Amino acid sequence: MDPRLLQAFVAVAREGHVSRAAERLHRSQPAVSLQLRELGERLGVELFQRTASGMLLTREGASLLSHAERALEGLAEFEQAAQRVKGAVRGPLRIGTILDPEFTRLGAFLRELVALAPELEPELQHGVSGEVLERLQARSIDVGYYLGDPNEGASGAARRQPGPFRDEVLARFAYRVIAPAGWGPQVQGRGWADLVRLPWVLTPQHSVHSRLLQAALEPLGLQQNRVALVDQEASMLALVRSGVGLSLARDAVAMRESQREGLVIADRVELPCDLRFVCLEAQRERAAVELAWQAIRRAWRRPASP
Repeated sequence: MDPRLLQAFVAVAREGHVSRAAERLHRSQPAVSLQLRELGERLGVELFQRTASGMLLTREGASLLSHAERALEGLAEFEQAAQRVKGAVRGPLRIGTILDPEFTRLGAFLRELVALAPELEPELQHGVSGEVLERLQARSIDVGYYLGDPNEGASGAARRQPGPFRDEVLARFAYRVIAPAGWGPQVQGRGWADLVRLPWVLTPQHSVHSRLLQAALEPLGLQQNRVALVDQEASMLALVRSGVGLSLARDAVAMRESQREGLVIADRVELPCDLRFVCLEAQRERAAVELAWQAIRRAWRRPASP
């Protein structure tokens, strides 16, 4: 059925006059009258009665009005859906993830992303923080999480010129030195010069642990006593719990391990850090990347889940 017939029927029913309905529809009055007559003939019912004051719906016409309105609403929704599909952003969005999903609000981010762009296909690549920048530069991921300033050293200390990465701070926190249970006398009240002499469980060079420790210790001419090297937070915590040596942990993790496992937190040193969302500056205008930025901002505007 030609939707113009239903439009004419609904408009006349609402206006009560063919002339006003024609004005509303931007059609001629004879055209609207012809469409009403065609619709009545197709349906085999009389839709209106002409009166001195205008057009009055018959009982049959009144019973059909709501159906006609719903049909037109359905057509409008169909056209809107077609426009969304036509302009939809499709394909994979490759995301570099780090740490645990609760801390990065990964679930909330993906939920917002699906709501904004249901045609996108998120692909997660987990690793340590430094790998995110390498993968972005290699174009093997599109966006990711990073710990610290991705443009540090890229354009001078003051960062007067844009660096190669676009980034935004999501959260600020601190890394603390944790030690096995019972090591209080060795670490409490101690500075870096004493702590580096103890055995350390270290992480790879491109990890945030390594970057932060290097920045803190190199100016002092200090270096840790490495006894183990791990690339997973769970493995690092297991070795500290087992009494192998010291390591770094986010303040919330350090507090949790202290309460649950009796690990000792060094009270004289800490290393400030921040969690950031990052992409290549050259990729920021891509539709999929821009949608990812919208989704991450929505995820972090809402309170974290308890």
